[in-house]
Amino acid sequence: MNSGSLIKAENITKSFGNVQVLKGINLEVEKGKIHSVVGASGAGKTTLLQILGTLSKPDSGNIIYDGRNINDFSDAELSQFRNRQIGFVFQFHHLLPEFTALENVCIPAFIARKPKADTEKRALELLGYLGLTGRKNHKPSELSGGERQRVAVARALMNSPAVVMADEPSGNLDSENRHELHELLFRLRDDFGQTFIIVTHDDNFAERSDQIFHIKDGVIV
Repeated sequence: MNSGSLIKAENITKSFGNVQVLKGINLEVEKGKIHSVVGASGAGKTTLLQILGTLSKPDSGNIIYDGRNINDFSDAELSQFRNRQIGFVFQFHHLLPEFTALENVCIPAFIARKPKADTEKRALELLGYLGLTGRKNHKPSELSGGERQRVAVARALMNSPAVVMADEPSGNLDSENRHELHELLFRLRDDFGQTFIIVTHDDNFAERSDQIFHIKDGVIV
């Protein structure tokens, strides 16, 4: 993938009631790199991630994706853009309990109305890459914590998104599974040029990432 700017945030502000959480955030996300977002609890890391991920709208400022200002998108355009261009991984995997690992991974592609045969082929390739082929028919309750989070990563990658955003993706894992997940993210960057924005409290991971955005008092320092 070509290097260069993928996302630009320009003077992003966000308040909840009388509390201004983001006070003019400016940052640039480059293609094919891992960007860590760090800062104290309550600093606005998750709020920023939700705005960058189009799940929340800023009070003011612009989010530019590949030269397009997403403030100009209608809700329907934004929903379609999010489904096709952004993958999400959360601290708690958010897999649907009644579906198998394979079915969970397929969901973003089914939302995008992609053909079933192509979707299942892609999902099986991702599960294979993540070492989960033997777990494809298992439901989340039958998987370990590390396996569930790898299924969540596969789901995030399903539509070949421009960027994957993760909020404390290893925060719920033991040290061994945390290390495995972190190595996987670096492998995805190296093998596929995948871009990541990751909110983390893990200093070791942040220091290994390509860029660190440190939020303090509502701005990047």
